[in-house]
Amino acid sequence: MKTIIHVVQHLSPGGLESMVLDMLEFTSQEHRIIIVSLDGAYEKTLENWPRLQRYQDQIICLNKSAGFSFKVIKQLLNLFKTYNATVVHSHHIGPLIYSGIAAKLNKKINHVHTEHDAWHLNASKHRRLQRFALSLSQPKLVADASFVKKALNNIFNSYPIYTIKNGINPYKFSIGDKQKARNKLNIILPVNSIVVGNAGRLETVKGQLNLIEAFRFLNSKYHLLLAGSGSQKEHLMQLVKRYHLEDRVHFLGHIDHMPTFYHALDLFCLPSNNEGFPLSTLEAQACGIPCIANDVGGVSETLCPKSSILVSNNAAITLAQAIESMTHKTRKFSSRDFILKNNHAQSMVNAYEELYFEGANL
Repeated sequence: MKTIIHVVQHLSPGGLESMVLDMLEFTSQEHRIIIVSLDGAYEKTLENWPRLQRYQDQIICLNKSAGFSFKVIKQLLNLFKTYNATVVHSHHIGPLIYSGIAAKLNKKINHVHTEHDAWHLNASKHRRLQRFALSLSQPKLVADASFVKKALNNIFNSYPIYTIKNGINPYKFSIGDKQKARNKLNIILPVNSIVVGNAGRLETVKGQLNLIEAFRFLNSKYHLLLAGSGSQKEHLMQLVKRYHLEDRVHFLGHIDHMPTFYHALDLFCLPSNNEGFPLSTLEAQACGIPCIANDVGGVSETLCPKSSILVSNNAAITLAQAIESMTHKTRKFSSRDFILKNNHAQSMVNAYEELYFEGANL
């Protein structure tokens, strides 16, 4: 049995973290998978994300203190030795630095690193750190989207880069019953309502403010479901009140069973200012829900071009027009078929497993 250790910055609900859990589920049972979170205490981490409960024996939290920590390097080195790690897979720059140093000190380990977005490399400090970390540990570098690979090539043009696009679990995210889903969410809507949904952190970068403002231009049959929480929740609720949209904009908070959320929708909207390679659009389409999304980061790579709409900006009026257009659009193509062909989690995991053990006598 070979041991694969994923190292992440933290384990809280998010695209990167969900992807790692999907990798755990789809990786061959011949391998042992451990997930190490640099930040957070174990009990609190499991309490804050119920999905982690079923994997509790495979999760380790280091509860790293602020600032650079030599202790974490030692902890990782000990973990790699204790579990006789064959592969270490880091995600983002913090885990790259810490696990890269620890993996370098254990020469038997194959180190793979995935970059999930590129906008953080706009900062010169991050570029210097990334260049240092790559030169030190020399991992196999993976971009999760074509736009990420292009950005990495522009900065680290001599470094070989693989592309493995994110995938989702199509058995979990599948076609469902709309009315049953709305009943489960305890949402009472007028007959013939058109329901738009958005899921994500309620933060400025996610663009929910623009989406709420778009509803000023839409008639009363349109309703908005917002799943998630964040620092902007109170501000967004005040905005809804100011625009007298209390009966049409519904804050659902954290949703434990996301397929139910998607099943309740007529369409999904992602108005973000910045994105990497979002999973939410993949999940929605796997549930048969068409998407409207702002053309940032790798978003365009996630959309079925025949059943979804990509907008050039996330201005309120642009979003409103796209929502109305989607409402009247004849659906001749299945967004789910697009996901099954291009973004199946099993295909993603197979590609990573090939990379993990490529040319290695492990």
